[in-house]
Amino acid sequence: MSEDLANAETKATSERSSRRSHSLRNWLIVVVVAVVAAVLVRAYVFESFFVPSGSMIPTIEIGDHMVVDKLSYHLHSVGFGNIIVFHKPADDHTPADIHYLVKRVIGLPGQTIWSHDGSVYINGKPIAEPFLPKGVKTYGIHTASGAPIHIPKNEYYVLGDNRGDSADSRVFGPIQRSLIVGRVVLIYWPLSHWHYF
Repeated sequence: MSEDLANAETKATSERSSRRSHSLRNWLIVVVVAVVAAVLVRAYVFESFFVPSGSMIPTIEIGDHMVVDKLSYHLHSVGFGNIIVFHKPADDHTPADIHYLVKRVIGLPGQTIWSHDGSVYINGKPIAEPFLPKGVKTYGIHTASGAPIHIPKNEYYVLGDNRGDSADSRVFGPIQRSLIVGRVVLIYWPLSHWHYF
């Protein structure tokens, strides 16, 4: 009788151990899948960025945290007025520890862009920029000789909303499509700046 009891206890202990092992294995699989999914989402879909400068004030403030949609431009083209994050161009002179910039797309491939009397002209016509505070003027969009700039194929002319204090395409020229990381879709921190674009 005692031998049967001992066998039953051994079997029960073995079953508990097996259940714990099975449960641990399941949790390990869940954790691995979650980590892989997070890495894939960050690499190909969404990524968070921190804003260290004031070139996009008042739309985006210094210290804002934003979400960038990295898949967006694989599905449709870059549009006028989109706020984008892109790799710093080689001839940009911002500090070495800054690797990405955030600006607004103003000129598209094939267009001609120029500033005159504080206004921006695309293909010879003044454009509306409702995203800028009233009274903001834009200067410095022209070639060295003062002529309008033709934007090459697969390149984009980008400006900061803080037009008086932004190193943008007026400094480093149009940016190549290959430099674009994605479109800014959300400011999520601080909560007082929360905004969906």
